[in-house]
Amino acid sequence: MKEKIFLALIGASLIGAGCVPTVTGRSTGGVPFIKDAVEGHYERPLDQVFEAAKEVVKFNGTLINEGTHHTETNTFKTVEGKVNQRSVWVRVEATDPKVTGVTVQTRTTGGVSDLDLAHELEKQIALKLVK
Repeated sequence: MKEKIFLALIGASLIGAGCVPTVTGRSTGGVPFIKDAVEGHYERPLDQVFEAAKEVVKFNGTLINEGTHHTETNTFKTVEGKVNQRSVWVRVEATDPKVTGVTVQTRTTGGVSDLDLAHELEKQIALKLVK
């Protein structure tokens, strides 16, 4: 009986954890099917919002990677970093010529989302654009 319970717990843990896509186009380990990203839209150029996102990640933690990605339809820029031992991914994409969208995604080391941190970083990006 104990073996069956142990095997059931192992099976449940394997089903609960998996790979989740990041807003940068990569994958990371984590709990799937939970909200882990927040979005904001600003009437600013893509490069200005991208610089604000980099500054916010640097101010709050460590900037690990930044990049520019070209797709068939548009170009988007990404920022990856660590803030408070959380992985942070930011995607900056021009939704139309006057509006730029920002998506901030956060995950803990255990793979669970940290929406409070994502909201805080998105708010700091907005405030950085006002200055």
